[in-house]
Amino acid sequence: RSISTIPLIAYFLRQICSLWNLQFHFTLVFSSIVFFVKSLSMASTVDSNFFSSVPALQSNLGVLSPDQIELAKILLENGQSHLFQQWPELGVDDKEKLGFFEQIARLNSSYPGGLAAYIKTAKELLADSKVGKNPYDGFSPSVPSGENLTFGNDNFIEMEKRGVVEARNAAFVLVAGGLGERLGYNGIKVALPRETTTGTCFLQHYVESILALQEASNKIASDGSQRDIPFIIMTSDDTHARTLELLESNSYFGMNASQVHLLKQEKVACLDDNDARLALDPHNKYRIQTKPHGHGDVHSLLYSSGLLHKWLDAGLKWVLFFQDTNGLLFNAIPASLGVSATKKYHVNSLAVPRKAKEAIGGITKLTHADGRSMVINVEYNQLDPLLRATGFPDGDVNCETGFSPFPGNINQLILELGSYKEELQKTEGAIKEFVNPKYKDSTKTAFKSSTRLECMMQDYPKTLPPTARVGFTVMDIWLAYAPVKNNPEDAAKVPKGNPYHSATSGEMAIYRANSLILQKAGVKVEEPVKQVLNGQEVEVWSRITWKPKWGMIFSDIKKKVSGNCEVSQRSTMAIKGRNVFIEDLSLDGAVIVDSIDDAEVKLGGSIKNNGWTMETVDYKDTSVPEEIRIRGFRFNKVEQLEKKFTQPGKFSVED
Repeated sequence: RSISTIPLIAYFLRQICSLWNLQFHFTLVFSSIVFFVKSLSMASTVDSNFFSSVPALQSNLGVLSPDQIELAKILLENGQSHLFQQWPELGVDDKEKLGFFEQIARLNSSYPGGLAAYIKTAKELLADSKVGKNPYDGFSPSVPSGENLTFGNDNFIEMEKRGVVEARNAAFVLVAGGLGERLGYNGIKVALPRETTTGTCFLQHYVESILALQEASNKIASDGSQRDIPFIIMTSDDTHARTLELLESNSYFGMNASQVHLLKQEKVACLDDNDARLALDPHNKYRIQTKPHGHGDVHSLLYSSGLLHKWLDAGLKWVLFFQDTNGLLFNAIPASLGVSATKKYHVNSLAVPRKAKEAIGGITKLTHADGRSMVINVEYNQLDPLLRATGFPDGDVNCETGFSPFPGNINQLILELGSYKEELQKTEGAIKEFVNPKYKDSTKTAFKSSTRLECMMQDYPKTLPPTARVGFTVMDIWLAYAPVKNNPEDAAKVPKGNPYHSATSGEMAIYRANSLILQKAGVKVEEPVKQVLNGQEVEVWSRITWKPKWGMIFSDIKKKVSGNCEVSQRSTMAIKGRNVFIEDLSLDGAVIVDSIDDAEVKLGGSIKNNGWTMETVDYKDTSVPEEIRIRGFRFNKVEQLEKKFTQPGKFSVED
């Protein structure tokens, strides 16, 4: 960057010309290089003047690339000079300084609009938080329109059938950026067994459910074509490598690897104060503290991936979003997708009935005084005061159904692909954010610890125009919702009557749902007994499980059950084959049937054995594997009837 380097450049240029015997006008090339070097020199002078207010940074410009200098300018223009106050002179820690700017580059490129936009938004939201601004000022709540489904009736069955037709036109997106630490499990949550009768993990169940829908949908396609359903998994630094390893080591659980796309979410910078100054790592002055931005990032990742355009070109119509540990979700997917297609919803939120003031967000229509309106999730601690402040003196109360008229949001969305892509082109995938600083005192001038901006997947509708068709589909909790997110100790503290949302309650909910589905299909499944496991009182139903390919929708299950069938409460039944037909079965014990697709198996007669017993486990007992002790029980497989059919043909299973 010094003009004194020009003679040296001229010398080397003459030598190169001489060696290569090049025939071109040396003067022209030389003058171009002189102009280039002078430009660099002028830029250096400008940079030096710009950075003069931050001497520690100014003295280190020589180690930075032009792109890194531009990033430094962005930081200074947005009030971040404190980041460089402790930097030593050039030649000291240069590698660490470059590492700092590598992190800054990642933070800048992964956020829509870059760090300048992040800091600007943070300042606005922190200012609003300090003065206690209500985000719903001027809005009046009302109950939005949606569909309430009753499992097993004619409308439910028709919606399920319509959903199967549409399934091949959908892409599935799993938000799986979290570890299981909150559960008392050190692995990734999707690797946790959904239930321990078969040991099937959540990710395997999701893949097998998508494949079952794919096969059923392709089978009835009007044009006879075959289409693979795309499966997208949003990961994070914490989960990406382990999710990929889980898939690869299990051959993608039968799915084509080309169907699966992993999109890794980056973290965002932490904020130290109300001025949105970025927080440095207290143990490393060359590192910004970062935290997860929230699952709302899935929208910007999809936008930047180019997948939405590819899906539209392929004729897809829907994008389904779901979270990592709701083991009942796919019971609700077919009918909900049928509702979206029937009602032509742009946004369909899956929901469950909720009691007034229950700790679950309510899906609400908000209409502003200026005419704006939107249908979104309103958190339970905001919904009741919002109602009281807008003409409903009793707030959130139950109606004649015994539930709040505002259905409970379970963070599972179905979006119409065309309108979704159009909206993301406007927003670049950015979702309305919020900030939740923990202040040291009532002056709200200092934080207890650093905070960051967050966004939620379900807040996508906040930017939609009033013409958007936004609705919901409500299903029974027993059928559709049993998340696993609390550790045993926290779950045991939950007030009686409220959901535990633990590994214990999640597994028991699967047995309950399957038992009730078979009851609806005509099987006499004995009523449950109550038992306390890990400090949680739960209903223990017959341990009944089946592969998704055996029965993805209720009408298919009904076709596979006939005659007088009964299952005792202490029984265990695992169906792992597609064409297994339950006929005049009396089960009091344990039976496991596994078969290839070309084997037709009749499961009937009287099957009685000592079966499996449930043994209680203390969650503090470290000699027991984590995935077992967080449930509070394990199975002792005393006796069972197990049959496996590996050849085509017709077979019977009877004791």
